[in-house]
Amino acid sequence: MHGGRGEGLRADPGTLRPVPRFYITTPIYYVNDAPHVGTAYSTVNADAIARWHRLCGDEVFFLTGTDEHGAKMAEAAAEHDMTPQGWADTVVQRFQDAWRALDIANDDFIRTTEPRHHATVQAFLQRIYDNGYIRLDTYRGLYCISCEDYYTSDQLVDGKCPVHGRPLVEMDEENYFFELSRFEDRLLEWYEAQPEAVRPATKRNEALSFIRGGLRDISITRTSLRWGVQVPWDPDHVFYVWYDALINYLTAIGYGRDEERFAAWWPAVHHLIGKEIIRFHCVWWPAMCMAAGVDPPANVFVHGWLLMGGQKLSKSLLRTESGEAAARLTDIAPQALVADFGVDATRYHLLRDVPLGADGDFSYDGIVSRYNADLANNLGNLLARVATVVGSKCSGAGPRPDPHSELGQLAAAVVEEARAAWERMAPHEALEATWHLIGRANAALEAAEPWKADPGPAVDAVLGDALEALRIVSLLVSPAMPSTASEIWRRIGLKGDPADCRVPDDAAWGGYPGGVTVEKGAPLFPRRQAGG
Repeated sequence: MHGGRGEGLRADPGTLRPVPRFYITTPIYYVNDAPHVGTAYSTVNADAIARWHRLCGDEVFFLTGTDEHGAKMAEAAAEHDMTPQGWADTVVQRFQDAWRALDIANDDFIRTTEPRHHATVQAFLQRIYDNGYIRLDTYRGLYCISCEDYYTSDQLVDGKCPVHGRPLVEMDEENYFFELSRFEDRLLEWYEAQPEAVRPATKRNEALSFIRGGLRDISITRTSLRWGVQVPWDPDHVFYVWYDALINYLTAIGYGRDEERFAAWWPAVHHLIGKEIIRFHCVWWPAMCMAAGVDPPANVFVHGWLLMGGQKLSKSLLRTESGEAAARLTDIAPQALVADFGVDATRYHLLRDVPLGADGDFSYDGIVSRYNADLANNLGNLLARVATVVGSKCSGAGPRPDPHSELGQLAAAVVEEARAAWERMAPHEALEATWHLIGRANAALEAAEPWKADPGPAVDAVLGDALEALRIVSLLVSPAMPSTASEIWRRIGLKGDPADCRVPDDAAWGGYPGGVTVEKGAPLFPRRQAGG
């Protein structure tokens, strides 16, 4: 599958045409900590991409959730004098509150402590065990509690975890091992047959390099820990966190419980992940699927990190030499940005300024700059200008657009460019294209200066074109800024909501009806001062 819509199809009863399915997932977030700007980045991108596919008429399933097992959770619960379940219940609420604040429209929120997930994990790994890919052995080695992962001595940096910079724990216990080493050739064949299964290409190459470097069997259970999913064939063991967590993508679509639903949705899956978990999602996970007799995931899209002064968003890394907490983005809750800039401006910044697939820098002044340039000066100014002049020159009733306008030709090209960008998971390019239309509409107003002209056909034409541009812009920005899109739609006199429309048909030039009341209202995005 090539990145866009899924292969699972259903028939639209109105047209009998096949309707593509699109299943998108975020990583499930580990609840030993609170949500921050980095987790918001993943979630907002997934939400916007899901909204775009709904706008295209696809049948969409958008999954996010929380990862609640493992040694790190048990430690955090003990530090707070709570049970692991009680601590998980407390922290999960923070994630759910954050996603509500960011207007995230997920279809399901999975928790790995749910009974449905335990049942799926046990069914899936029992299948791998029955197929002969899991063996019992003794593990001796180094373990990072923060990573929930094992390391060899040659992987360490100054004798510490290469990710978190903390000392590792020496482990010596009986474990079950997944025989990952038996899947080297099959994984390489899969990558050859599915060249776009992992994107961007640089991340695909990173996964291939890891496979070609040789795969070792990996420990998947613990006896020293009880906070996890019990191994069905050996109750003295629990699965350790990564193998439990990855299976959430199957739990949500009915694996082991509703095979018809699972068969319908699994071919349409798109995992959106951060680059630090490539090995788990692009090596271990497809091999686990193969071992269970399930097709590997159709697509994994790997994004980069948000950075602040060159540092990844990580609580454990961003500390001073004395151990004191340094200024860092993980201290910034998504709700703090929403309180300062509003929901849609926060979403727009996360989608526009850091392309998916690359690292990007985060700064407060950067948000202010983008806010003022794109939202206040361009989009907000276009709406305010048009509404003001319609009020003064057209008695408040918006004129119809010119069907043969040059702006209409540009709009058609912009719609296609934005559509293609959303399809390849490039929201920043889709928004850049949309702002090209906003810029041209503003330029057309500047050239015509309808506020200086007498009412008449010339004024009606330029204002009608600008209103039609705003209608199309509302559609194109609705995945990124749903509330803003709805407000523009309302102010230019349209009924319903842009999210109820369908692209590309409803984005064709000429849809603005004319003769409807245009409302000026307060500025959509009042200008902001840098630094505060």
